[in-house]
Amino acid sequence: MEKIKDLIYDNIAGKSLDQQIDFLNKIKEYLHSISPFKNEPVDFVKWVKSDIVVANDYNPNKVAPPEMELLEISIMNDGFTQPVVTFPNEKTIEVVDGFHRNRVAKESEVVKERIKGYLPTVIIRKEQNSKNNRIASTIRHNRARGKHVVDAMSEIVLELKNRNWKNSRIAKELGMDEEEILRLCQITGLEDIFKDDDFSKSWNVEDSYVDEFEPLTDKITEIEREENLFTTVNTSDPDRIFHTYDKWECYKAGFYNTKPPQDLTKEDCINLYAEFLTDENQFRDALMYIINNWKNSCEHYLTNKAMNRIAWLGQAALCHAKGVSSEFRSGFHLLSESQQQKANLIAHEYLNKWLEQNKYEKVTYDEALSKGRQMEIY
Repeated sequence: MEKIKDLIYDNIAGKSLDQQIDFLNKIKEYLHSISPFKNEPVDFVKWVKSDIVVANDYNPNKVAPPEMELLEISIMNDGFTQPVVTFPNEKTIEVVDGFHRNRVAKESEVVKERIKGYLPTVIIRKEQNSKNNRIASTIRHNRARGKHVVDAMSEIVLELKNRNWKNSRIAKELGMDEEEILRLCQITGLEDIFKDDDFSKSWNVEDSYVDEFEPLTDKITEIEREENLFTTVNTSDPDRIFHTYDKWECYKAGFYNTKPPQDLTKEDCINLYAEFLTDENQFRDALMYIINNWKNSCEHYLTNKAMNRIAWLGQAALCHAKGVSSEFRSGFHLLSESQQQKANLIAHEYLNKWLEQNKYEKVTYDEALSKGRQMEIY
């Protein structure tokens, strides 16, 4: 053992950082080749230059800025506890799972300096090297953590079907059932998805549209808005009702607008959000309007047990009453803890009013909140 230690020391002493890392990677690779766990990717974690690691173009997982900040804090304080799952191309290494860990490693100056421009990676098994299998692997990783974005998932299902995958195979490879495949089809109304004979007699798709597929990049932008969280997961719940976005009253009212209404600044909107939530009469009037008049939006969102329905109702009420979108929801954090609690309880009351009116079971306050933001993003 001492001879081995001396050999390792002699090969890294006085060498550059890149040479040291290259030598240590080779040692680990050799140990991996003779390891009883050589079929497990995690047995060999390889440090590679982060600038050759690139995002894939199909990941359906999106994360809001607050959760990205939380991930950065986690890596800063706890270090990298999980490597990025990758697939090597000719000149680059493609991310299969760990898109956001990859982003933090590149975009957080503190983390980037600490890991010296490198990234811990593992390589996916060779039998998963086709794009179809990599797509399936990415989704399995995401679904195992309970997260994916429905619209992007629908696009991926369409792509796999265009690659001649049958619904049964898609369901098997993605860890879904065939009903979930159909529900994903229903969300976007993609007629091509229904072309299989097995399902063509069961569905009649009208008013179909194909939403533009937005490729993910390594650049942090103003993406991952609450829309992505509101539409995520829970596709197999038999009580869930889906409507395409063009039928959402909230969408037509500007719920997802990214700019302030005319004559208002961003700060005005944030402050208005806080003021609105503390005016109980105004808040209640708007909530009553929402649950009585936004039929499609309420069905689509309030039947989704996997999201924060209280938050959606509060944001929807403000959008209706003041024309201010969910983009400025940070105004909620201007409230004191007791004011936040009161606003949440009022929204919870109207959530149960809607559930009761539509013959659903009422939910407790914790049930309405507990599954909402899906903080697991690592």
